[in-house]
Amino acid sequence: MAEEISKSAGDSSAATAAATNAAKSKWKILRPNSLRWIPTSTDKTIAAEKRLLSILKTPYVQEQVNIGSGPPGSKVRWFRSSSNESRYINTVTFDAKEGSPTLVMVHGYGASQGFFFRNFDALASRFRVIAIDQLGWGGSSRPDFTCKSTEETEAWFIDSFEEWRKSKNLSNFILLGHSFGGYVAAKYALKHPEHVQHLVLVGSAGFTAESDPKSEWLTKFRATWKGAVLNHLWESNFTPQKLVRGLGPWGPGLVNRYTSARFGAHSEGTELTDEESRLLTDYVYHTLAAKASGELCLKYIFSFGAFARKPLLQSASEWKVPTTFIYGMNDWMNYQGAVEARKHMKVPCEIIRVPQGGHFVFIDNPSGFHSAVLYACRKHLSQDQDSSHQEQLPDGLRLV
Repeated sequence: MAEEISKSAGDSSAATAAATNAAKSKWKILRPNSLRWIPTSTDKTIAAEKRLLSILKTPYVQEQVNIGSGPPGSKVRWFRSSSNESRYINTVTFDAKEGSPTLVMVHGYGASQGFFFRNFDALASRFRVIAIDQLGWGGSSRPDFTCKSTEETEAWFIDSFEEWRKSKNLSNFILLGHSFGGYVAAKYALKHPEHVQHLVLVGSAGFTAESDPKSEWLTKFRATWKGAVLNHLWESNFTPQKLVRGLGPWGPGLVNRYTSARFGAHSEGTELTDEESRLLTDYVYHTLAAKASGELCLKYIFSFGAFARKPLLQSASEWKVPTTFIYGMNDWMNYQGAVEARKHMKVPCEIIRVPQGGHFVFIDNPSGFHSAVLYACRKHLSQDQDSSHQEQLPDGLRLV
């Protein structure tokens, strides 16, 4: 009797499981691809990165560099975790000729090191190129972001970068930062100038303050209901990444529309190929949809309108590292901030503008960008490679 009951129960369970599986299969068939969630994780981000970089010709090594659990001696560890879990910085290092100067590349807000995919081959022919994902971005560790001030937020990025530098045993390198990455690079060079040979700031953010006379438009805009709503969202730390996550299965479509428009139909220069667009879209989605971490720095570094709470202009007279600013001709980030900073700097400073390029000038006009970087770093490059050409500003570029 017991055996019959057991057999009956087993048959019933099997029938139920079969019916459930059939229902799932039917729903999977009926549900359109656009409504299917695409999961993400650090591993998936790294996998997307490898797919994107597979189009390169230069061999590279990808590694997760251990930066420890927090800056030694710091009272406030950058992740404020109850555990002593180590954190990692995702790093790619490209093969280079012996004796080549080291160029460390730091991405901007909402981006990751893979955004430089159009530049690695060309730059690796002259530099030992190392690109990183900042802490809380891309394939790096994404600790809970609990900073509560501009000072703590700056330390999050500066201190984690310094621990990465120590782990890599680097010194005397050229530091290149784009947009928000330019802000971080400049702040790092202010604190640790002994390690930086030359500073290259590409479309750098963080020069102007809200008190700047040119920000009068913002005050007027905030007085409108639209401005009040947007300002509230900014101060609530509502980020573009939250929108991508919130849209769930529609997130990838939104990212695709953005990359197709920004680097395709509305490109300032050379459009992406179909393969580049597909691989970049996949990569960008995974970097944006992953756990919120470094992105939450936004409201502590900038006020609404992208005005710096601690402008670089205020510390320009303290800079100790020779600096080159590179801006696309159509960059919405105004290069006039760099012009004002140069007036106060006591170190050599150049400002180069690149044609057919917007804020992502290194994607819009790769060849122009490469020429600008080579010119900026001409004193550090081997003298046996086009040394006479290095002293001349390449055609199309403009010194300000």
